[in-house]
Amino acid sequence: MAGVRRKTLDRVLSQSGVGSRVEARRWIGEGRVQVNGKTVTSPDEWVDPVRDALTFDGKPLEKAESVYVLLYKPKGYVTTYKDPEGRPTVYDLTREVKAFLGTAGRLDMDSSGLLLLTNDHALADRLTSPARHIEKEYLVKAAGPLAEEQLDRLRGGVELDDGPTRPARVERVRDSGNHTFLSITLTEGRNRQVRRMLEAVGSRVRKLVRIRIGPLTLKGLEIGKWRFLTSGEVAELKRIAGLDADTESKRKLRIHPRDRPVLGRGGGRRRVRN
Repeated sequence: MAGVRRKTLDRVLSQSGVGSRVEARRWIGEGRVQVNGKTVTSPDEWVDPVRDALTFDGKPLEKAESVYVLLYKPKGYVTTYKDPEGRPTVYDLTREVKAFLGTAGRLDMDSSGLLLLTNDHALADRLTSPARHIEKEYLVKAAGPLAEEQLDRLRGGVELDDGPTRPARVERVRDSGNHTFLSITLTEGRNRQVRRMLEAVGSRVRKLVRIRIGPLTLKGLEIGKWRFLTSGEVAELKRIAGLDADTESKRKLRIHPRDRPVLGRGGGRRRVRN
């Protein structure tokens, strides 16, 4: 069974929460990581994080507490740690969270809405895997009045350059002059998928907001603010992701219980309730 647990050294280091995968590779190359008392300089070295003794700068490498953050991403922010063009990133909004988090999926710079950030890589991988069919719901302002025939094409799946899309749930919310407002629910997450789907039926996205990821919604969140998930929300995400609850419960969770005050960026103290 040990082989099942084996991972590359850079991945183990990044998953411990000390830094990004890129930083981990650099630190390993600098000789700052030891495996069973021996310095290893290859980030691609296979290790067993359970059986092998790992140290970083002479200190034992401990598994990071699991952190789960829900952010209402504003338009104009990119979902990367650093942007070569100097644009603001979603991590500028979550600096108060003292953990190294990755995003479970992305939203492009011109889109806003729900974004889940976590260092629980197993959960993030499951939530973004097409095999899990996790629903993501978007409110879309589309250019032009759209005929029902165009919506039926979206519902049935359209051909994109990377293959046909899965059937989607598409509802007309309202018509307004030269725009059509839609609710679109997908069970896959390709790059800029909603935008490309609309273009495939002769329209364009004028505004896009992701309002739901599985059971998580925007309720109670202001744009640009974040909160920790409740223990119940984490459990439900793991359930729909098909993770073993007994195994996962052994990991430490850094989350806020249902009634504990939550501090978000500039948002003061408030309580999160389901």
